[in-house]
Amino acid sequence: MSSTRLTKRTVEAVSLSNKDIILRDSEIKGFLCKVTPKGRRVYMLNYRTKDGQERRPSIGVHGEITCDQARGIAQDWKALIAKGGDPSADKRSSRQSPTIAELCDRYMHEYAAGRKKASSLRNDDQMIRRFILPAIGARKVSSITTDDINRIHNQLRPTPYQANRVLALLSKMFSLAEAWNVIAQGSNPTKYVEKFPEEKRERYLNTEELERLGAMLNEAEADGSEQPEVIAAIKLLLMTGCRLGEVLNLRWDEVMWEQGLLRLPETKTGSQFRPVGKAVLSYLESLPWKDELEHVIPGRDKTKPLVNLSKPWGRIRDRAGLSDVRIHDLRHTHASAAAGSGLSLPIIGRLLGHTQASTTQRYAHLANDPVSEAADNVSNRISSILDGSTGRIRRGRAEPAN
Repeated sequence: MSSTRLTKRTVEAVSLSNKDIILRDSEIKGFLCKVTPKGRRVYMLNYRTKDGQERRPSIGVHGEITCDQARGIAQDWKALIAKGGDPSADKRSSRQSPTIAELCDRYMHEYAAGRKKASSLRNDDQMIRRFILPAIGARKVSSITTDDINRIHNQLRPTPYQANRVLALLSKMFSLAEAWNVIAQGSNPTKYVEKFPEEKRERYLNTEELERLGAMLNEAEADGSEQPEVIAAIKLLLMTGCRLGEVLNLRWDEVMWEQGLLRLPETKTGSQFRPVGKAVLSYLESLPWKDELEHVIPGRDKTKPLVNLSKPWGRIRDRAGLSDVRIHDLRHTHASAAAGSGLSLPIIGRLLGHTQASTTQRYAHLANDPVSEAADNVSNRISSILDGSTGRIRRGRAEPAN
């Protein structure tokens, strides 16, 4: 059949027949439009692969894409073929590519389930269900672009911490998709998406606030407005500096009474032995359910631990006038008390179960307070000596003035 330049007019002008009609473009070799007896007009590209196999993949249906759009795709494919590519194989691979929903499921079952703690698994599952699946769950993994990831990330801009956690999860899943040969190496669409700045929030209770909180805890315990297990959990968070999950999941057989340690089989940084003070052990000893239950902080079902402290903590902190204090700030308060006592950063890190010195470094400005006080005392002493009011310095020590 003779060829002509394919345009909207030439494609629509052809009369239907009882068999397929092939219209070939006069400008781009292999670019054609197949017109079926039912009037369906499909743009295609006929070519041979580098090993000589003939291919004729469809570009799109007339009406769904324009002739000019099909021509542009045909030109792009021709350039790919010239480099040894195979658009037909790429299309077939794309059709076989799993969806994002399927990638999420594989991530949770094949990767995360054997490597992450239960709390981390819950967080991942929540982010997947709330933010990832509604946005791109039905899409093919191979079709996701950097723009798609940016769109999800930017929608969460008002909560930068949450936005960055979702971005990190997507980044990990696409890295695994590369390792599993689901997408090409180096094609992770999260690569060029920048995280939002996160404001490091350091909130800890001062002495007066601690006194208010203590009074409110005692009041809530006396009037029965809160469960005694809730009161105990909050006091232990303050006295031990442990993370919430470490306190809520603590079992009585993990309290090492003689050694003054808590054996924590599952922490953010692995299993640990966490030192605690005598006041903690004494408080634990005073809890009335000590010899009756398995968990130090039992829930309403006494055979299981307390699961969540958010609602009771919200009530207690509001009653104490501490509405801006998060549960995790109780851990910061423990650290600030340690720093204010003049303890070194390595010791504070050991108390908190940090494995990296950089994690403890956030408390450096607090740990410097005793040093500043010492510098104050020394400078005042030397100033007084120089003024002749208290004594003089001789051979490295101060002596009384005559």
